[in-house]
Amino acid sequence: MIPAGSRHALSVNKKFKHKEKTWLAISPSCRYSKVPCFSNIITVELHHIIISMKDSILTKRSSGILAHISSLPSPFGIGDFGQGSRDFIAFLNKAKQSVWQILPLGPTEPAFYHSPYMSCSAFAGNPLFISPEDLIEMGILTRHDIPRMDASPYSVEFDKVIAVKKDLLKKASTRFSTKNEHYQKFITESPWLESYCLYMVLKEKHNQAPWYSWEKDIARFTRDAVKRAKKALAQEMQYYQIEQFLFHTQWNTLHTFAKQHHVHIFGDIPIYVSLDSADVWGNQKIFQLSEDFQPIKVAGVPPDYFSKTGQKWGNPLYRWNSEDTSVIRHLYTWWKMRFSAIFSQVDLARIDHFRGFEKYWSVPEEAETAENGSWEKGPGAQFFKSIFQELGSLPIVAEDLGEITEEVYQLRDQFNFPGMKVLQFAFDGNINNSFLPCNYDSVNSVVYTGTHDNDTTVGWYLGTKIDDSTRQRVKSYANRSVHDAQSIHVDLIYLALSSIAKTAILPLQDVLGFGSDCRMNTPATLEGNWKWRCHEKYLTDETALWLADLTQRFSRAVRAHTEEKQCT
Repeated sequence: MIPAGSRHALSVNKKFKHKEKTWLAISPSCRYSKVPCFSNIITVELHHIIISMKDSILTKRSSGILAHISSLPSPFGIGDFGQGSRDFIAFLNKAKQSVWQILPLGPTEPAFYHSPYMSCSAFAGNPLFISPEDLIEMGILTRHDIPRMDASPYSVEFDKVIAVKKDLLKKASTRFSTKNEHYQKFITESPWLESYCLYMVLKEKHNQAPWYSWEKDIARFTRDAVKRAKKALAQEMQYYQIEQFLFHTQWNTLHTFAKQHHVHIFGDIPIYVSLDSADVWGNQKIFQLSEDFQPIKVAGVPPDYFSKTGQKWGNPLYRWNSEDTSVIRHLYTWWKMRFSAIFSQVDLARIDHFRGFEKYWSVPEEAETAENGSWEKGPGAQFFKSIFQELGSLPIVAEDLGEITEEVYQLRDQFNFPGMKVLQFAFDGNINNSFLPCNYDSVNSVVYTGTHDNDTTVGWYLGTKIDDSTRQRVKSYANRSVHDAQSIHVDLIYLALSSIAKTAILPLQDVLGFGSDCRMNTPATLEGNWKWRCHEKYLTDETALWLADLTQRFSRAVRAHTEEKQCT
Protein backbone atom coordinates (compact mmCIF):
# COMPACT_ATOMS: atom_id res chain seq x y z
CA MET A 1 0.00 0.00 0.00
CA ILE A 2 1.22 3.50 -0.74
CA PRO A 3 2.81 5.13 2.27
CA ALA A 4 1.42 8.28 3.81
CA GLY A 5 3.52 11.42 3.58
CA SER A 6 6.43 11.28 5.99
CA ARG A 7 7.73 14.24 7.93
CA HIS A 8 10.89 14.77 5.98
CA ALA A 9 10.70 15.44 2.25
CA LEU A 10 13.40 14.07 0.00
CA SER A 11 16.05 16.67 -0.77
CA VAL A 12 18.91 16.61 -3.24
CA ASN A 13 21.80 14.79 -1.59
CA LYS A 14 25.47 15.50 -2.15
CA LYS A 15 25.92 13.38 -5.23
CA PHE A 16 23.24 15.43 -7.03
CA LYS A 17 24.84 18.80 -6.30
CA HIS A 18 27.08 20.54 -8.79
CA LYS A 19 30.54 21.24 -7.41
CA GLU A 20 31.99 23.12 -10.37
CA LYS A 21 32.70 26.80 -9.81
CA THR A 22 32.75 28.96 -12.89
CA TRP A 23 32.49 32.66 -13.59
CA LEU A 24 30.24 34.73 -15.83
CA ALA A 25 30.84 38.40 -16.56
CA ILE A 26 27.75 40.21 -15.37
CA SER A 27 27.93 43.86 -14.43
CA PRO A 28 31.03 45.33 -12.82
CA SER A 29 28.76 47.22 -10.43
CA CYS A 30 27.41 43.98 -8.97
CA ARG A 31 29.33 42.42 -6.10
CA TYR A 32 27.99 38.91 -6.67
CA SER A 33 29.18 37.30 -9.89
CA LYS A 34 29.97 33.69 -9.02
CA VAL A 35 27.88 31.05 -10.85
CA PRO A 36 27.69 27.44 -9.61
CA CYS A 37 26.54 25.45 -12.62
CA PHE A 38 24.84 27.80 -15.01
CA SER A 39 27.44 29.45 -17.24
CA ASN A 40 29.40 26.33 -18.13
CA ILE A 41 26.27 24.81 -19.61
CA ILE A 42 25.02 27.72 -21.69
CA THR A 43 27.25 27.23 -24.71
CA VAL A 44 26.52 23.52 -24.85
CA GLU A 45 22.82 23.68 -24.21
CA LEU A 46 21.97 26.49 -26.63
CA HIS A 47 23.13 23.98 -29.25
CA HIS A 48 21.25 21.03 -27.76
CA ILE A 49 21.23 18.04 -30.12
CA ILE A 50 17.75 16.92 -31.16
CA ILE A 51 17.18 13.28 -30.23
CA SER A 52 15.79 11.02 -32.96
CA MET A 53 12.90 8.63 -32.41
CA LYS A 54 15.15 5.56 -32.60
CA ASP A 55 17.41 6.91 -29.84
CA SER A 56 14.62 8.18 -27.56
CA ILE A 57 13.28 6.80 -24.28
CA LEU A 58 10.10 5.84 -26.22
CA THR A 59 11.89 2.76 -27.55
CA LYS A 60 12.49 1.41 -24.02
CA ARG A 61 10.11 0.10 -21.38
CA SER A 62 9.89 2.98 -18.93
CA SER A 63 7.69 5.10 -16.69
CA GLY A 64 7.47 8.66 -15.43
CA ILE A 65 5.46 11.33 -13.65
CA LEU A 66 3.34 14.16 -15.03
CA ALA A 67 3.79 17.39 -13.05
CA HIS A 68 3.99 20.90 -14.45
CA ILE A 69 6.75 23.28 -13.33
CA SER A 70 4.16 25.53 -11.67
CA SER A 71 3.03 22.68 -9.40
CA LEU A 72 6.40 22.13 -7.74
CA PRO A 73 7.52 23.45 -4.34
CA SER A 74 9.13 26.90 -4.24
CA PRO A 75 9.17 29.81 -1.75
CA PHE A 76 7.93 32.19 -4.47
CA GLY A 77 4.30 31.11 -4.83
CA ILE A 78 4.84 29.06 -8.00
CA GLY A 79 7.17 26.26 -9.02
CA ASP A 80 10.28 27.42 -10.87
CA PHE A 81 13.60 26.16 -12.27
CA GLY A 82 15.34 26.38 -8.92
CA GLN A 83 15.93 24.02 -6.02
CA GLY A 84 12.35 22.69 -5.99
CA SER A 85 12.77 21.34 -9.52
CA ARG A 86 16.16 19.85 -8.72
CA ASP A 87 14.68 18.17 -5.64
CA PHE A 88 11.88 16.79 -7.82
CA ILE A 89 14.42 15.35 -10.24
CA ALA A 90 16.09 13.70 -7.24
CA PHE A 91 12.70 12.29 -6.25
CA LEU A 92 12.19 10.91 -9.77
CA ASN A 93 15.68 9.42 -9.70
CA LYS A 94 15.08 7.70 -6.38
CA ALA A 95 11.70 6.43 -7.60
CA LYS A 96 13.44 5.00 -10.71
CA GLN A 97 11.30 7.14 -13.00
CA SER A 98 12.90 7.89 -16.37
CA VAL A 99 10.44 10.49 -17.67
CA TRP A 100 9.22 13.84 -16.38
CA GLN A 101 6.24 15.07 -18.39
CA ILE A 102 5.45 18.78 -18.26
CA LEU A 103 2.86 21.08 -19.82
CA PRO A 104 3.78 23.81 -22.36
CA LEU A 105 6.44 26.23 -21.09
CA GLY A 106 5.18 29.39 -22.81
CA PRO A 107 4.10 32.64 -21.14
CA THR A 108 0.56 32.58 -19.77
CA GLU A 109 -2.03 35.35 -19.73
CA PRO A 110 -4.52 36.51 -17.06
CA ALA A 111 -7.09 36.94 -19.87
CA PHE A 112 -6.99 33.18 -20.39
CA TYR A 113 -6.76 32.29 -16.69
CA HIS A 114 -3.11 31.32 -17.15
CA SER A 115 -3.80 28.31 -19.34
CA PRO A 116 -0.46 27.06 -20.74
CA TYR A 117 -2.39 26.13 -23.89
CA MET A 118 -3.27 29.78 -24.67
CA SER A 119 0.11 31.46 -24.74
CA CYS A 120 1.16 34.71 -26.37
CA SER A 121 4.12 32.89 -27.95
CA ALA A 122 4.90 29.42 -29.24
CA PHE A 123 8.64 30.09 -28.72
CA ALA A 124 9.09 32.28 -25.64
CA GLY A 125 9.30 30.95 -22.10
CA ASN A 126 7.20 31.78 -19.04
CA PRO A 127 9.20 34.29 -16.95
CA LEU A 128 7.34 33.16 -13.82
CA PHE A 129 9.47 30.00 -13.95
CA ILE A 130 12.75 31.91 -13.59
CA SER A 131 14.22 31.16 -10.17
CA PRO A 132 15.12 34.26 -8.11
CA GLU A 133 17.43 32.13 -5.95
CA ASP A 134 19.42 31.10 -9.00
CA LEU A 135 19.59 34.75 -10.09
CA ILE A 136 21.26 35.42 -6.75
CA GLU A 137 23.80 32.73 -7.61
CA MET A 138 24.31 34.39 -11.01
CA GLY A 139 25.06 37.64 -9.21
CA ILE A 140 22.25 39.79 -10.58
CA LEU A 141 20.08 39.71 -7.45
CA THR A 142 21.01 39.85 -3.78
CA ARG A 143 19.30 38.35 -0.73
CA HIS A 144 18.19 41.86 0.23
CA ASP A 145 16.22 42.10 -3.03
CA ILE A 146 13.98 39.16 -2.12
CA PRO A 147 10.75 40.18 -0.34
CA ARG A 148 8.98 38.05 2.23
CA MET A 149 6.15 36.21 0.48
CA ASP A 150 3.06 34.92 2.22
CA ALA A 151 2.34 32.41 -0.53
CA SER A 152 0.25 29.26 -0.37
CA PRO A 153 2.26 26.06 -0.86
CA TYR A 154 -0.88 24.39 -2.23
CA SER A 155 -2.16 26.82 -4.88
CA VAL A 156 -0.69 29.40 -7.26
CA GLU A 157 -1.89 32.94 -6.56
CA PHE A 158 -1.00 34.37 -9.95
CA ASP A 159 -1.59 38.06 -9.21
CA LYS A 160 0.73 37.97 -6.20
CA VAL A 161 3.37 35.92 -8.03
CA ILE A 162 3.38 38.17 -11.11
CA ALA A 163 3.88 41.32 -9.05
CA VAL A 164 6.85 39.90 -7.12
CA LYS A 165 8.56 38.15 -10.06
CA LYS A 166 8.18 41.16 -12.38
CA ASP A 167 9.80 43.45 -9.83
CA LEU A 168 12.70 41.04 -9.27
CA LEU A 169 13.29 40.53 -12.98
CA LYS A 170 13.31 44.29 -13.57
CA LYS A 171 16.02 44.64 -10.91
CA ALA A 172 18.01 41.73 -12.32
CA SER A 173 17.87 43.13 -15.85
CA THR A 174 19.47 46.41 -14.76
CA ARG A 175 22.49 44.50 -13.39
CA PHE A 176 22.90 42.17 -16.32
CA SER A 177 25.69 42.90 -18.80
CA THR A 178 24.37 42.78 -22.35
CA LYS A 179 27.96 42.45 -23.54
CA ASN A 180 27.90 38.84 -22.36
CA GLU A 181 28.87 36.66 -25.35
CA HIS A 182 26.30 33.97 -24.56
CA TYR A 183 23.57 36.59 -24.45
CA GLN A 184 24.67 38.01 -27.79
CA LYS A 185 24.72 34.54 -29.31
CA PHE A 186 21.22 33.81 -27.95
CA ILE A 187 19.86 36.94 -29.62
CA THR A 188 21.52 36.08 -32.93
CA GLU A 189 20.32 32.47 -32.93
CA SER A 190 16.69 33.10 -31.83
CA PRO A 191 14.84 34.31 -34.96
CA TRP A 192 11.55 34.58 -33.05
CA LEU A 193 12.95 36.81 -30.29
CA GLU A 194 12.85 40.27 -31.86
CA SER A 195 9.18 40.19 -32.91
CA TYR A 196 8.19 38.66 -29.55
CA CYS A 197 9.96 41.42 -27.60
CA LEU A 198 8.46 44.12 -29.80
CA TYR A 199 5.02 42.55 -29.36
CA MET A 200 5.39 42.58 -25.56
CA VAL A 201 6.50 46.23 -25.49
CA LEU A 202 3.70 47.31 -27.82
CA LYS A 203 1.21 45.48 -25.62
CA GLU A 204 2.43 47.59 -22.71
CA LYS A 205 2.18 50.79 -24.77
CA HIS A 206 -1.42 49.89 -25.67
CA ASN A 207 -2.45 49.02 -22.08
CA GLN A 208 -2.46 45.28 -22.91
CA ALA A 209 -4.98 45.73 -25.74
CA PRO A 210 -4.75 42.93 -28.35
CA TRP A 211 -2.59 43.57 -31.42
CA TYR A 212 -5.58 43.59 -33.78
CA SER A 213 -6.87 46.76 -32.07
CA TRP A 214 -3.61 48.70 -32.62
CA GLU A 215 -3.03 51.31 -35.34
CA LYS A 216 -3.56 49.69 -38.71
CA ASP A 217 0.00 49.88 -40.04
CA ILE A 218 1.60 48.30 -36.98
CA ALA A 219 -1.30 45.87 -36.53
CA ARG A 220 -0.76 44.75 -40.12
CA PHE A 221 2.95 44.15 -39.31
CA THR A 222 4.09 46.23 -42.25
CA ARG A 223 7.85 46.38 -42.76
CA ASP A 224 8.18 50.15 -42.34
CA ALA A 225 5.97 50.32 -39.25
CA VAL A 226 7.83 47.45 -37.57
CA LYS A 227 11.22 49.00 -38.42
CA ARG A 228 10.20 52.35 -36.89
CA ALA A 229 8.82 50.66 -33.77
CA LYS A 230 11.98 48.61 -33.24
CA LYS A 231 14.14 51.71 -33.46
CA ALA A 232 11.95 53.73 -31.10
CA LEU A 233 11.47 50.94 -28.54
CA ALA A 234 14.88 49.25 -28.59
CA GLN A 235 15.58 50.01 -24.92
CA GLU A 236 12.27 48.62 -23.70
CA MET A 237 12.71 45.54 -25.91
CA GLN A 238 16.03 44.79 -24.25
CA TYR A 239 14.29 43.93 -20.97
CA TYR A 240 12.37 41.10 -22.66
CA GLN A 241 15.49 39.89 -24.43
CA ILE A 242 17.27 39.57 -21.09
CA GLU A 243 14.21 37.93 -19.55
CA GLN A 244 14.11 35.29 -22.27
CA PHE A 245 17.85 34.70 -22.06
CA LEU A 246 17.53 34.08 -18.32
CA PHE A 247 14.57 31.74 -18.89
CA HIS A 248 16.35 29.68 -21.53
CA THR A 249 19.61 29.62 -19.58
CA GLN A 250 17.94 28.34 -16.42
CA TRP A 251 15.81 25.84 -18.33
CA ASN A 252 18.78 24.48 -20.26
CA THR A 253 20.70 24.11 -17.01
CA LEU A 254 17.81 22.21 -15.43
CA HIS A 255 17.42 20.05 -18.54
CA THR A 256 21.10 19.13 -18.38
CA PHE A 257 20.74 18.37 -14.67
CA ALA A 258 17.83 16.03 -15.50
CA LYS A 259 19.83 14.22 -18.18
CA GLN A 260 22.74 13.77 -15.80
CA HIS A 261 20.35 11.96 -13.49
CA HIS A 262 18.73 9.79 -16.16
CA VAL A 263 15.48 11.76 -16.41
CA HIS A 264 14.06 12.55 -19.87
CA ILE A 265 11.93 15.68 -20.27
CA PHE A 266 8.60 15.03 -22.01
CA GLY A 267 7.25 18.28 -23.45
CA ASP A 268 3.92 19.32 -24.94
CA ILE A 269 3.13 21.05 -28.25
CA PRO A 270 -0.32 22.67 -28.50
CA ILE A 271 -1.34 22.42 -32.13
CA TYR A 272 -2.90 25.90 -32.10
CA VAL A 273 -1.72 29.32 -30.96
CA SER A 274 -3.65 32.20 -29.43
CA LEU A 275 -5.11 34.93 -31.66
CA ASP A 276 -3.54 37.61 -29.48
CA SER A 277 0.00 36.32 -29.81
CA ALA A 278 3.30 37.33 -31.32
CA ASP A 279 2.97 34.32 -33.63
CA VAL A 280 -0.29 35.41 -35.28
CA TRP A 281 0.68 39.10 -35.32
CA GLY A 282 3.97 38.39 -37.09
CA ASN A 283 2.68 35.62 -39.38
CA GLN A 284 -0.84 36.72 -40.35
CA LYS A 285 -0.46 35.23 -43.82
CA ILE A 286 -0.64 31.64 -42.55
CA PHE A 287 -3.87 32.02 -40.53
CA GLN A 288 -7.52 32.24 -41.58
CA LEU A 289 -8.07 35.93 -40.79
CA SER A 290 -10.42 38.55 -42.21
CA GLU A 291 -9.32 41.99 -43.45
CA ASP A 292 -9.93 43.41 -39.97
CA PHE A 293 -7.66 40.73 -38.43
CA GLN A 294 -10.46 38.60 -36.94
CA PRO A 295 -10.63 34.79 -37.33
CA ILE A 296 -13.02 33.64 -40.03
CA LYS A 297 -13.31 30.23 -38.38
CA VAL A 298 -11.82 28.99 -35.13
CA ALA A 299 -10.57 25.76 -33.63
CA GLY A 300 -12.44 23.42 -31.33
CA VAL A 301 -13.83 19.92 -31.00
CA PRO A 302 -17.34 18.49 -31.47
CA PRO A 303 -19.42 17.23 -28.51
CA ASP A 304 -17.50 14.58 -26.55
CA TYR A 305 -16.87 13.04 -23.13
CA PHE A 306 -15.92 16.42 -21.65
CA SER A 307 -18.69 18.61 -23.09
CA LYS A 308 -22.15 17.97 -24.60
CA THR A 309 -21.91 21.06 -26.79
CA GLY A 310 -18.30 20.51 -27.80
CA GLN A 311 -15.51 22.97 -27.09
CA LYS A 312 -15.03 26.22 -28.97
CA TRP A 313 -11.40 27.09 -28.29
CA GLY A 314 -11.30 30.28 -30.32
CA ASN A 315 -7.81 29.82 -31.79
CA PRO A 316 -7.39 30.95 -35.41
CA LEU A 317 -7.02 28.10 -37.89
CA TYR A 318 -4.08 27.57 -40.23
CA ARG A 319 -4.44 27.98 -43.99
CA TRP A 320 -3.52 24.37 -44.71
CA ASN A 321 -5.65 24.31 -47.85
CA SER A 322 -4.50 27.59 -49.41
CA GLU A 323 -3.77 27.48 -53.13
CA ASP A 324 -1.08 30.13 -52.65
CA THR A 325 2.24 28.25 -52.60
CA SER A 326 3.94 31.07 -50.70
CA VAL A 327 1.44 30.60 -47.85
CA ILE A 328 2.19 26.88 -47.67
CA ARG A 329 5.95 27.50 -47.72
CA HIS A 330 5.62 30.08 -44.95
CA LEU A 331 3.40 27.74 -42.92
CA TYR A 332 5.78 24.79 -43.22
CA THR A 333 8.80 26.98 -42.41
CA TRP A 334 7.09 28.33 -39.29
CA TRP A 335 6.26 24.79 -38.10
CA LYS A 336 9.80 23.57 -38.79
CA MET A 337 11.14 26.42 -36.68
CA ARG A 338 8.63 25.54 -33.97
CA PHE A 339 9.57 21.86 -33.89
CA SER A 340 13.25 22.76 -33.88
CA ALA A 341 12.72 25.08 -30.91
CA ILE A 342 10.71 22.64 -28.78
CA PHE A 343 12.98 19.66 -29.46
CA SER A 344 16.00 21.72 -28.47
CA GLN A 345 14.31 22.12 -25.07
CA VAL A 346 12.93 18.62 -24.43
CA ASP A 347 13.78 14.98 -25.18
CA LEU A 348 10.36 13.95 -26.49
CA ALA A 349 7.06 15.75 -26.97
CA ARG A 350 3.35 15.15 -27.23
CA ILE A 351 1.42 16.84 -30.02
CA ASP A 352 -1.80 18.00 -28.40
CA HIS A 353 -4.81 17.36 -30.66
CA PHE A 354 -2.78 15.33 -33.14
CA ARG A 355 -5.90 14.51 -35.12
CA GLY A 356 -5.93 18.12 -36.36
CA PHE A 357 -3.14 17.23 -38.79
CA GLU A 358 -5.46 14.75 -40.52
CA LYS A 359 -8.76 16.64 -40.16
CA TYR A 360 -9.62 19.55 -37.89
CA TRP A 361 -12.92 20.83 -36.47
CA SER A 362 -13.69 24.23 -38.00
CA VAL A 363 -16.21 26.39 -36.12
CA PRO A 364 -17.69 29.64 -37.50
CA GLU A 365 -16.28 32.47 -35.38
CA GLU A 366 -19.75 33.86 -34.64
CA ALA A 367 -21.13 30.52 -33.36
CA GLU A 368 -21.87 30.36 -29.62
CA THR A 369 -20.87 26.69 -29.27
CA ALA A 370 -18.83 24.18 -31.26
CA GLU A 371 -21.85 22.04 -32.21
CA ASN A 372 -22.24 23.45 -35.72
CA GLY A 373 -18.66 23.08 -36.87
CA SER A 374 -17.41 20.87 -39.68
CA TRP A 375 -14.37 18.67 -40.38
CA GLU A 376 -11.80 20.16 -42.76
CA LYS A 377 -8.82 18.41 -44.34
CA GLY A 378 -5.46 18.84 -42.61
CA PRO A 379 -1.98 18.65 -44.17
CA GLY A 380 -1.59 14.90 -43.52
CA ALA A 381 1.50 12.78 -44.11
CA GLN A 382 3.18 15.26 -46.44
CA PHE A 383 3.58 17.69 -43.54
CA PHE A 384 5.53 15.24 -41.38
CA LYS A 385 7.60 14.04 -44.32
CA SER A 386 8.65 17.62 -44.95
CA ILE A 387 9.46 18.22 -41.26
CA PHE A 388 11.46 15.00 -40.88
CA GLN A 389 13.35 15.53 -44.13
CA GLU A 390 14.96 18.57 -42.49
CA LEU A 391 14.98 17.67 -38.77
CA GLY A 392 15.07 13.87 -38.81
CA SER A 393 12.57 11.47 -37.23
CA LEU A 394 11.43 13.24 -34.06
CA PRO A 395 10.34 11.46 -30.84
CA ILE A 396 6.67 12.49 -31.01
CA VAL A 397 3.72 11.11 -29.04
CA ALA A 398 0.34 11.55 -30.72
CA GLU A 399 -2.50 12.71 -28.48
CA ASP A 400 -5.17 10.61 -30.18
CA LEU A 401 -8.05 10.91 -27.71
CA GLY A 402 -11.65 11.83 -28.50
CA GLU A 403 -13.41 11.24 -31.81
CA ILE A 404 -10.71 9.47 -33.80
CA THR A 405 -11.07 7.99 -37.27
CA GLU A 406 -9.19 5.21 -38.98
CA GLU A 407 -7.39 7.83 -41.10
CA VAL A 408 -5.95 9.43 -37.94
CA TYR A 409 -4.66 6.05 -36.74
CA GLN A 410 -3.12 5.43 -40.17
CA LEU A 411 -1.33 8.79 -40.04
CA ARG A 412 -0.07 8.04 -36.52
CA ASP A 413 1.13 4.55 -37.45
CA GLN A 414 2.73 5.64 -40.73
CA PHE A 415 5.35 7.51 -38.67
CA ASN A 416 5.38 5.05 -35.78
CA PHE A 417 4.15 7.66 -33.29
CA PRO A 418 2.99 6.15 -29.98
CA GLY A 419 -0.64 6.92 -29.15
CA MET A 420 -2.21 7.47 -25.72
CA LYS A 421 -4.18 5.11 -23.48
CA VAL A 422 -6.07 6.65 -20.54
CA LEU A 423 -7.27 4.18 -17.94
CA GLN A 424 -10.10 6.39 -16.69
CA PHE A 425 -11.71 5.92 -20.12
CA ALA A 426 -11.43 2.12 -20.00
CA PHE A 427 -14.34 1.02 -17.83
CA ASP A 428 -17.55 1.80 -19.75
CA GLY A 429 -18.63 -1.84 -19.83
CA ASN A 430 -17.51 -2.48 -23.41
CA ILE A 431 -15.23 -5.53 -23.24
CA ASN A 432 -13.57 -4.37 -26.48
CA ASN A 433 -12.75 -0.92 -25.09
CA SER A 434 -9.32 -0.06 -26.54
CA PHE A 435 -8.22 1.61 -23.29
CA LEU A 436 -8.48 -1.65 -21.30
CA PRO A 437 -4.96 -3.01 -20.81
CA CYS A 438 -6.05 -6.49 -21.90
CA ASN A 439 -6.97 -5.02 -25.31
CA TYR A 440 -3.70 -3.23 -26.07
CA ASP A 441 -2.58 -4.59 -29.43
CA SER A 442 0.78 -2.82 -29.54
CA VAL A 443 3.56 -1.89 -27.13
CA ASN A 444 3.94 1.38 -29.04
CA SER A 445 1.76 3.49 -26.75
CA VAL A 446 1.85 5.65 -23.64
CA VAL A 447 -0.55 4.63 -20.87
CA TYR A 448 -1.84 7.12 -18.31
CA THR A 449 -3.98 6.67 -15.22
CA GLY A 450 -5.32 10.11 -16.18
CA THR A 451 -4.06 13.30 -17.83
CA HIS A 452 -4.00 16.96 -16.76
CA ASP A 453 -7.54 17.23 -18.22
CA ASN A 454 -8.91 14.39 -16.08
CA ASP A 455 -9.97 14.43 -12.47
CA THR A 456 -7.48 12.76 -10.17
CA THR A 457 -8.03 9.01 -9.98
CA VAL A 458 -9.31 9.25 -6.40
CA GLY A 459 -11.60 12.14 -7.31
CA TRP A 460 -12.89 10.32 -10.40
CA TYR A 461 -13.57 7.09 -8.50
CA LEU A 462 -15.37 8.79 -5.61
CA GLY A 463 -17.19 11.33 -7.78
CA THR A 464 -20.54 11.38 -9.52
CA LYS A 465 -19.31 10.76 -13.09
CA ILE A 466 -19.33 6.98 -12.52
CA ASP A 467 -21.77 4.71 -10.69
CA ASP A 468 -21.37 1.75 -8.34
CA SER A 469 -21.44 -0.79 -11.15
CA THR A 470 -18.53 1.01 -12.81
CA ARG A 471 -16.64 1.08 -9.51
CA GLN A 472 -17.15 -2.66 -9.21
CA ARG A 473 -15.92 -3.12 -12.77
CA VAL A 474 -12.78 -1.04 -12.14
CA LYS A 475 -11.92 -3.04 -9.04
CA SER A 476 -12.54 -6.37 -10.76
CA TYR A 477 -10.05 -5.54 -13.52
CA ALA A 478 -7.50 -4.85 -10.79
CA ASN A 479 -8.41 -8.20 -9.18
CA ARG A 480 -9.81 -6.36 -6.17
CA SER A 481 -13.19 -5.94 -4.49
CA VAL A 482 -14.99 -2.66 -3.95
CA HIS A 483 -14.66 -2.89 -0.17
CA ASP A 484 -11.04 -3.95 0.12
CA ALA A 485 -8.46 -1.72 1.76
CA GLN A 486 -6.45 -1.06 -1.39
CA SER A 487 -6.64 2.55 -2.58
CA ILE A 488 -7.98 3.06 -6.11
CA HIS A 489 -5.01 5.13 -7.28
CA VAL A 490 -2.72 2.21 -6.39
CA ASP A 491 -4.94 -0.14 -8.42
CA LEU A 492 -4.73 2.03 -11.55
CA ILE A 493 -1.00 2.60 -11.11
CA TYR A 494 -0.59 -1.19 -10.93
CA LEU A 495 -2.64 -1.64 -14.12
CA ALA A 496 -0.65 1.05 -15.95
CA LEU A 497 2.80 -0.19 -14.94
CA SER A 498 1.95 -3.85 -15.60
CA SER A 499 0.54 -3.16 -19.09
CA ILE A 500 2.44 -3.86 -22.31
CA ALA A 501 2.60 -0.14 -23.19
CA LYS A 502 6.25 0.87 -23.58
CA THR A 503 5.75 4.06 -21.54
CA ALA A 504 3.58 4.60 -18.46
CA ILE A 505 2.91 8.12 -17.13
CA LEU A 506 1.39 8.82 -13.73
CA PRO A 507 0.10 12.26 -12.71
CA LEU A 508 1.82 13.32 -9.48
CA GLN A 509 -1.60 13.66 -7.83
CA ASP A 510 -2.25 9.96 -8.51
CA VAL A 511 1.14 8.90 -7.14
CA LEU A 512 0.24 10.75 -3.94
CA GLY A 513 -3.41 9.63 -3.84
CA PHE A 514 -4.90 13.13 -3.86
CA GLY A 515 -8.57 13.98 -4.48
CA SER A 516 -10.53 16.35 -6.74
CA ASP A 517 -9.34 19.47 -4.94
CA CYS A 518 -5.94 18.81 -6.55
CA ARG A 519 -7.24 18.56 -10.11
CA MET A 520 -5.15 20.57 -12.59
CA ASN A 521 -7.77 21.40 -15.23
CA THR A 522 -11.45 20.87 -15.99
CA PRO A 523 -12.04 21.24 -19.76
CA ALA A 524 -14.78 23.61 -20.93
CA THR A 525 -14.41 25.68 -17.72
CA LEU A 526 -12.41 28.85 -17.18
CA GLU A 527 -11.77 29.61 -13.52
CA GLY A 528 -9.99 27.56 -10.89
CA ASN A 529 -7.64 25.72 -13.27
CA TRP A 530 -3.82 25.48 -13.51
CA LYS A 531 -3.32 26.42 -9.85
CA TRP A 532 -2.51 23.17 -8.04
CA ARG A 533 0.80 22.95 -6.19
CA CYS A 534 2.45 20.09 -4.31
CA HIS A 535 3.90 20.76 -0.87
CA GLU A 536 7.44 19.47 -0.50
CA LYS A 537 6.45 17.39 2.53
CA TYR A 538 4.67 14.90 0.26
CA LEU A 539 7.72 14.08 -1.89
CA THR A 540 9.12 11.61 0.60
CA ASP A 541 11.73 8.86 0.45
CA GLU A 542 9.03 6.42 1.47
CA THR A 543 6.83 7.26 -1.52
CA ALA A 544 9.81 7.23 -3.89
CA LEU A 545 10.92 3.78 -2.71
CA TRP A 546 7.38 2.40 -2.97
CA LEU A 547 7.16 3.58 -6.58
CA ALA A 548 10.69 2.33 -7.33
CA ASP A 549 9.70 -1.15 -6.17
CA LEU A 550 6.65 -1.23 -8.48
CA THR A 551 8.71 0.16 -11.35
CA GLN A 552 11.34 -2.54 -11.00
CA ARG A 553 8.72 -5.25 -10.58
CA PHE A 554 7.31 -4.45 -14.02
CA SER A 555 10.71 -3.99 -15.69
CA ARG A 556 10.38 -0.22 -16.21
CA ALA A 557 13.57 0.81 -14.41
CA VAL A 558 15.52 1.76 -17.55
CA ARG A 559 18.96 1.99 -15.95
CA ALA A 560 18.67 -1.41 -14.26
CA HIS A 561 17.43 -2.96 -17.49
CA THR A 562 20.28 -1.39 -19.48
CA GLU A 563 22.91 -2.45 -16.93
CA GLU A 564 21.58 -6.01 -16.99
CA LYS A 565 21.90 -6.11 -20.79
CA GLN A 566 25.45 -4.79 -20.65
CA CYS A 567 26.46 -7.52 -18.18
CA THR A 568 25.22 -10.39 -20.38
